[in-house]
Order: sequence, then C-alpha cells, then structure tokens
Amino acid sequence: MGGNYTQPRFILLGITDTPWAQAPLFGLFLLIYIVTLAGNMGLMALVWASPSLHTPMYFFLAHFSLADVCYSTITSPKMLTDLLYGDKTISWAGCVAQFHLFALFVTAECHLLAAMAYDRHVAICHPLRYALAVSPRACWRLVACSYLVASLSALLYTGCTFGGSFCGRRQLDHFFCDTSPVLRLACSDTRGCELAIFALAASNGLGTAGVILLSYARILHTVLGLRSAPSRARAFRTCAAHLASVSVFYGTLFFMYLQPASRHGSRDKVASVFYTVVSPMLNPFIYSLRNKEVKVALGKCRRRVLDLCRHRRAAARGIWESWNGLGWKGP
Repeated sequence: MGGNYTQPRFILLGITDTPWAQAPLFGLFLLIYIVTLAGNMGLMALVWASPSLHTPMYFFLAHFSLADVCYSTITSPKMLTDLLYGDKTISWAGCVAQFHLFALFVTAECHLLAAMAYDRHVAICHPLRYALAVSPRACWRLVACSYLVASLSALLYTGCTFGGSFCGRRQLDHFFCDTSPVLRLACSDTRGCELAIFALAASNGLGTAGVILLSYARILHTVLGLRSAPSRARAFRTCAAHLASVSVFYGTLFFMYLQPASRHGSRDKVASVFYTVVSPMLNPFIYSLRNKEVKVALGKCRRRVLDLCRHRRAAARGIWESWNGLGWKGP
C-alpha cells in the first residue's frame, strides 16, 4: 500500500479526448442528468403523495428510484465537470468513495429488482396470501436486507479493487473509478482479486437474476392457466414495465462485470454510459408511460395542485376586495 501515497491522485481520461466533442457531450449529459433527477424524484414524490400508490410494488419502486438518483449522482457530476473544465484528476480518497458508493447502490438495485419480482409473483400466483406475505413489515425487511447485502458486497468490492499497490501515471481509461480500469494500474498480481470480484458479482447478479427468472416462470405458468383473456392481459401489463427495466439493467451489467478482465476494452465505456447515465433516466418513463395507476395518480395530483392554486388565488382576490371596500388604496 506504500505506493498509494507517492502519487495520491488518479487521472480520469474520460469519455473522449476530442476537444470539439466535449461541449456537445456536456450539454447532452447535463440534459440527461436533469431529466433523471426530475423523473425519479418526481416519481418518489408521486408515490409518497398518492394514497392509491401506497402498495408494496410502488414502495419498492420508490426505493429503486432513490438508488437510481444516488448512483447517477455519484458518477454524472464528476463526468460533467471533467467535460466542462478539463480537470480530470480525482483524489485517492475520492476515487475509493466514488467506487464504493457506486458498487453499493448498483448492488442494491439488483436486490430491489428481485424483491419487485417476488412481489409480482405473490400478487399473481398467490393473491389470497398477498397481504400477509408482502406486508409493510415484510417490505421494510426486504429493503433493509437489500441495502445490508449491498453494503457488505461494496466493502468487499472496494477492498479487492484498491487493496494492492499502484504505480505509474495512474491514468484511468474511464469516466469514473471502476474495477477494471483501476486493477489495470496495479503493480501487484491481481488475479486473486479479479477472481474474488467476479465470484461476488456473479453471486449478486446471477443470484438475483435467478430469483427474477424463477418468479416470472411461475407467473407465466399461472397466467397461461387463466381462462379470461382480459385477466391474462392485465397480468402481463403489470409485469411489462418491470421486465423492461430488468432487461435494460441486467443486459449492460452482465456485459460489464461477467466477462474476463482480458476482454474489457473501449466498448466498456459505451456500456457504462448506458447503465450509469441512460438507464436511470429511462426507468421513470418505463414505469409511468403505460402504467394506468401512475397516470391516474398523476392526474389527481395535478388537479389537486390546480385546485389549491385556484383557492389561493380566490382567497387573495377576496382579501384584496375586502381591503378596497375599507378604502385601503395601497402604498
């Protein structure tokens, strides 16, 4: 670890070193980040403000949106400042903290997606046991377990990634501190660390993916057994948004972390941009555009806000008229 103190900063080479491309990329990613924050925070506020959305599915969805906001905020602001100012250095402590928090929230999302699949499985396959199996207490336990497992995993990921000695110029060929570019700078043998990281990523990724696949296999078997076509269509609609989110998230995640270190290359940046920048922006649209419950709740909130504005405007007009009736002419 002594080498860590001789040059206590890393250099992030970023998405591109082409000067003319940095301004357009800054504008694009800034817009995506703003939409990500607005969409996910708006969805969380909608779930909190709408009693009709106080159900286990939307409880998990609110935490999923929170994780999206967190891990997008961990990577995007640093990437934007690098594109805008060209200062691509990051301290040793900053790099460790960025990687640790990123690993925590990405791992938490895997387990939250599995919890959401379990919720859909119980709702469709065992509706009579739904209130007991997915009670508020059970929901909080699932979320707490998701973050506990994610925290322990993130500690192991961070220890394996930054536990060796580093030398050279410490140039990370990436736009944030990630496992593969950091390990490429290590002076010591990293095969043991790479194997441990791969095993841990496989257990988290494949384990949660297995829960999701098993849940949806049972759901498919139950739905195909329904005699009513409208019932089958309604069941498929409730699962469509979750399946779309799972496909986007796990597709890029498996490409990034379940391949040998020797196969990592320039395509990693494209995949990383997709699941760190684009995917968090898409999730609120995936869960709201074709979701009748979210649309109804959004319409009610909009009407409530408009009614509140009208009432306040009417009250202000009444106060103004009463003042005028008393002969008050203003300053």
